[in-house]
Amino acid sequence: MDLNQYLEVFIEESKEHLQTCSEQLLELEKHPQDIGIVNEIFRSAHTLKGMSATMGYEDLANLTHKMENILDEIRNEKIQLSSEIFDVIFLAVDDLEAMVMSIAEGGNGKRDVSEVVAKLEMIENGESPLSIGIAEVAAAVEMPISESVAKSVYDEFELTVLQQSKEQGFESYEIKVSLREDCLLKGARVFMVFEVLEKLGEIIKSTPSVDKLEEEQFDQSFCVTVVTKESVETLQKKVMKVSEVDEVIVSKLDLSELRVAINEEVHKLTTNKEDQESKNEPTVPSASSKDEKTNHPSSKQHNKTIRVNIDRLDVLMNLFEELVIDRGRLEQISKELENTELDETVERMSRVTGDLQNIILNMRMVPVETVFNRFPKMVRTLTRDLHKKVALEIYGAETELDRTVIDEIGDPIVHLLRNALDHGIEMPEVRKANGKPEEGTVMLKAYHSGNHVFIELKDDGAGINREKVLKKAIANQVITEQLAATLTDKQVNELIFASGFSTADQISDVSGRGVGLDVVKSKIEALGGVVSIDSVEGKGSDFLIQLPLTLSIISVMLVEIQQEKYAIPLSSIIETAIINKTDIMNGHNQQVIDFRGKILPLLFLKDIFEVPETIDEDEYYSVIIVRKGDKMAGLVVDSFIGQQEIVLKSLGNYLSSAFAISGATILGDGQVALIIDCNALIK
Repeated sequence: MDLNQYLEVFIEESKEHLQTCSEQLLELEKHPQDIGIVNEIFRSAHTLKGMSATMGYEDLANLTHKMENILDEIRNEKIQLSSEIFDVIFLAVDDLEAMVMSIAEGGNGKRDVSEVVAKLEMIENGESPLSIGIAEVAAAVEMPISESVAKSVYDEFELTVLQQSKEQGFESYEIKVSLREDCLLKGARVFMVFEVLEKLGEIIKSTPSVDKLEEEQFDQSFCVTVVTKESVETLQKKVMKVSEVDEVIVSKLDLSELRVAINEEVHKLTTNKEDQESKNEPTVPSASSKDEKTNHPSSKQHNKTIRVNIDRLDVLMNLFEELVIDRGRLEQISKELENTELDETVERMSRVTGDLQNIILNMRMVPVETVFNRFPKMVRTLTRDLHKKVALEIYGAETELDRTVIDEIGDPIVHLLRNALDHGIEMPEVRKANGKPEEGTVMLKAYHSGNHVFIELKDDGAGINREKVLKKAIANQVITEQLAATLTDKQVNELIFASGFSTADQISDVSGRGVGLDVVKSKIEALGGVVSIDSVEGKGSDFLIQLPLTLSIISVMLVEIQQEKYAIPLSSIIETAIINKTDIMNGHNQQVIDFRGKILPLLFLKDIFEVPETIDEDEYYSVIIVRKGDKMAGLVVDSFIGQQEIVLKSLGNYLSSAFAISGATILGDGQVALIIDCNALIK
């Protein structure tokens, strides 16, 4: 049986358990007396250890085991929590996350964790982990650990593997092997036993672990769990043929008993947590809750969800995109033929595919908490490094975005968050002198509005110094002194998005306010979004990111420029208009129009995209008013075709540098229409 089939599940569940560890450690730091929280962390660490050992990632299992020992001591009140102990446990979690990430990227999950292991062992021995030298690390790594054989204990993941093996026709056995007292090469005999068993089935677990068996850190006996289709007699006979094996005891595993045992352990942990909570809160009997449980047996059922490889969703999305193209073609044919029955069929097909589109898009939606979850621990680390006090408040983590957007949005938010911590929030003594609380606040909020998701990052720090920004902008030749005098506060704030712009007097290792913000802006605009900033000096800054819900299927206005068709995303359009040539004015070498009291520049797409002229100009122009943030412009086209949902296709690497073109789509008649990037057109 190939354990690689469980690799994807292992990686996903490992990430979930490590995320639980991080979240609960942060909670434990706020409530160090809550043993229930310790039990939650212990349970996740214990499961992760078992999963890792089952999959053969011994380094991962060993480090988790070390961390689990500390947690066990804490919950048994043998170790008193301190900030130093929290730091070491967080370091261990960081290493575990790096090892899991290595496995996810095709690696072996190995990592030098000698320093954190040594610190964990010092804590276990009652010593301070604040300072540790190379000699102590080496001693900790080389120190032999004697581990006597015991009956194997299985976690939920291992039980699942054993259960699925049984469903495939395999039986599970525990094989206790005892070597002779005078055996000289115990490690070699263990290797030979494993070699025999691997030919007969699949090894799921060993007690002690494989590493300790290889290093001969056991007495004379060890236990191996195997799934196989061979008989008890065959297993016993084959292993006994290995030299210097004294005794082989094969026991068939009763999976139902094992599952009862693990459920009892979970119940025990849960009871401990409830007991702890009952000490803090009075118990109030509730008849309504009892009735509710009785009337709703479905509440006891497991959540009906399955894990689906994202590649399968991508394939499904691609197939549906082809269906959208065919739907457009059928709608066009239906209009040309004017057949009632065909019209009704196409209309029904449009409704059904519309519903199907919503389902597929919803399947691809992922809560932003998958991105937000890593920020509390990051903020904790950075604030300790910066010697600041900061509270991170997160709202709307359940807000959903398309996976393709989620994959790209993490880094820009990290950069904005680092800027807020480093140069937004002041030092505690500065805040106190300015009449503020010593602890600063950073709020991260996500919410839906229309077909967009907004992500807001707000801090109550120092804000942006207008004079400092203008002085730097003039020095960098971003603006002239004459223009600087006319800019509003909002326009001045936007200057920090200029390439390489920084107002920081000293660049720190974390970040400088403005350094790289041009990259943040470019990244968000590449996703079809916009980012804006409001700031009041001395009060704080507020960054607002607007993103489309999905990038795959978008609503557009189809237009004609001469004999070519183009698509303009509806998310950028304010309205359409027909203007007379006589309404056009000239200002600063630019043709402009007066639109509802505002002077807007006119952009002639025919000239921008160098479209061959085959149709004479009319005295009226068709204009589409588009917006980028608080800036607007009028795009001049030859005619409007109408609104349509289209599939966004990438132009590939060869045409990726095409100016103001974000992709292409295939229309119902087979023609290709280029999709215009309005953000690139508006300066």
